[in-house]
Amino acid sequence: MGIDFTVFSKLVEFSTRHSVEGRSLMLGRQEFVRLRPPRIFQRKLRREGLDHIQLEDLQQSDGYSETFFRKLGFGEIETMDFSDHEGATILQDLNRPIPKELAGQFDFIFDGGTIEHVFNVPVALENVFHMLKPGGHFISVNGLNGWAGHGMYQFNPELVYSFWRRNAGCVVNACQAIQRSRAFHQAVLDLQDPADGEQRIDLGDSLPDGQVYLYCEIQRGSEAALMDTVLQSDYETHWRDYSNAGGTRYDQKVSSL
Repeated sequence: MGIDFTVFSKLVEFSTRHSVEGRSLMLGRQEFVRLRPPRIFQRKLRREGLDHIQLEDLQQSDGYSETFFRKLGFGEIETMDFSDHEGATILQDLNRPIPKELAGQFDFIFDGGTIEHVFNVPVALENVFHMLKPGGHFISVNGLNGWAGHGMYQFNPELVYSFWRRNAGCVVNACQAIQRSRAFHQAVLDLQDPADGEQRIDLGDSLPDGQVYLYCEIQRGSEAALMDTVLQSDYETHWRDYSNAGGTRYDQKVSSL
């Protein structure tokens, strides 16, 4: 997907709330896209108290975004991809488990639309979990709606909360549907955990028009650990009083921070 104004805005906001002390990783090597009109990018920096940074200082001649991350305080961000076609520094097929030397190495991981192109999504998500240090942050921006034909999948909040909160014991600090737009004010819908209401969320007509991102911020806790099974929350509610093929969150202890 790359870094457009919508993604730019969320990363700028995040950088004012969190600092990255250790290693940072970008899944895929993300480019800047649609840096026009430049005034809204500069206005966003000014709004977040970063008016000392000029937009041209964040760009690099090859169009990629490592300089942007460094200037915002994410450090010298490394890049992971299946191939070195775009100059990735770490070659890894996310369909397959990561090698042990990558486990617990990163304080910050950014997925700007890579996992939606990976067939084995469960393994890809587990890889991100294993690569994060305790306390580390993961930002994911993938398609929720309007991206048919772009990748292999479009995602939804049920996956975010079922995997990251219940299966991995991590904190979901943000889960939002965000309209892809070059307008300064963009439609944002906060997405709640379906399990909180014990029923499926029907987004219906509440989603913004056009292409919509699923944006989430995840933090790994010191006691976080993967469980064996990810199940959809509303079905778990229905199955609670019946004989089942396996355990559910109602009879398993879920790790927490």
